[in-house]
Amino acid sequence: MVRLFALACGILVANIYYAQPLAGPIGAELGLPATATGLIVTMTQVGYGLGLLLIVPLGDLVENRRLIVSVIALDVLAILGIAAAGAPGPFLAAAFLVGLFSVVAQIIVPLAAQLSPDATRGQTVGNVMSGLLLGIMLARPVSSFVTELSSWHVIFIASAVAMTALAVALRVWLPERRPASGLSYGGLLLSLARLFAETPVLRRRAFYHALMFAAFSLFWTATPLLLAGPLYGLSQGGIALFAFAGVAGAVAAPLAGRLADRGRTRMATAAAMACAALAFPMTFAAEPGSALALGLLVAAGILLDFGVSANLVLGQRAIFSLAAAYRSRLNGLYMAIFFAGGAIGSAAGAWAFASGGWPLCAATGFAFPIAALIYFATER
Repeated sequence: MVRLFALACGILVANIYYAQPLAGPIGAELGLPATATGLIVTMTQVGYGLGLLLIVPLGDLVENRRLIVSVIALDVLAILGIAAAGAPGPFLAAAFLVGLFSVVAQIIVPLAAQLSPDATRGQTVGNVMSGLLLGIMLARPVSSFVTELSSWHVIFIASAVAMTALAVALRVWLPERRPASGLSYGGLLLSLARLFAETPVLRRRAFYHALMFAAFSLFWTATPLLLAGPLYGLSQGGIALFAFAGVAGAVAAPLAGRLADRGRTRMATAAAMACAALAFPMTFAAEPGSALALGLLVAAGILLDFGVSANLVLGQRAIFSLAAAYRSRLNGLYMAIFFAGGAIGSAAGAWAFASGGWPLCAATGFAFPIAALIYFATER
C-alpha cells in the first residue's frame, strides 16, 4: 500500500511540472506572445494553490477513497483538455484545472499517515513523499525528452492514460476512511484560520519550508538559464540530463522519516538547512564555464534537493503527530504556505539572474536557508 501511495503521488504531482520546460514550444504552437508564455506555468500553479485550500481540507470531511478517485477522474478530463487544446484560452483554462485537481496527492499523504502506526509514521510519510519528490524531479526532464522525440501533446496523453489506470487501482485497493468531523464545508474552510492561529508547530514548520522551497525554486529556475547561456551552451537535452541529477536528492525523504521516528527531528532539521545553504557557495569553487564548475553545479543540485526533501518530510511528520481529525487541513495549510515560498523563489531567481547573473542568484538563494536557520534557532 505504501508503494501504491508513493506511485500515486509521483504520477499526480508530475502533472504540475510537465509544461515548465515546454513553455516555448507550447506558446509558439498556440500563438501566445512571448511575453505571455509564463502563463502556461502560472495558471497551473494558481490552480494548485487554490486546490490546497479548497479541495485538500475535504479529506477531513468526505470519505477518502471516493474523494480521491473522483478528483483523479476530474484531473484526467483536465489533462485531456490540455492535450486537445489548439488555442490559448482553452489551454490556460485546462492548465488551471490540472493544477486544481492535482492536489489530490496531498489528500493521499495524510491518509497514509492515518493508516500508519505512530512508531513508523515518519518512515511511511518519508517513503510516500519520496514518490512525490521523484514525480517532481523527473517530470521536467521526461517531458523534455518526450517532446524532443515527438510532440508536447504526447506527454499529456500518456499522463491521462497513467492517471486512469491509477484511479482504477486506487478504487480497488484503497481502504475506506470516513472522517467524523461533523463540520459543513463552509465550517471546514473557516476552521483553517483557527488551526493556523492555534498550531505553532504548523506555523514554524510551514515557514521553515517556505524558505527552503524558495531556495529550491530559485535554483531550478535560474540554472537552466545559466546552462543555456554562453558559459555552458547546453542544449535542451543537456539541461534535461542536468535536471536528472536532482533525483538523487529524493533519497533523503525516507531517511528523514526514520530519523524523525527516532526523535532526531531537531538535529535533522538543522542538517537539512545547512545542506541547502552550502549548495550555493560551493558553485564558486571552480572557474565558471569549466567542466569542474558544471560538476559542482550538479553536486549543488543534489545537495540542495537532499536538504529540501528531508526538511519537507520532517515538517510533515511533525504536523501529522497532531490530532488525526484535522490532518488534511493541516497538510493543506502547510503545503499552501511553502508553495507560496516557492513562487517567491522562482520570481526572485528570474529577477536575480537578469539583474546580476549567477552570483546574485546564488547570494539570494543562500539567504533563504540562512534565514530559516536563524528562525529555527529561536525554537524552544
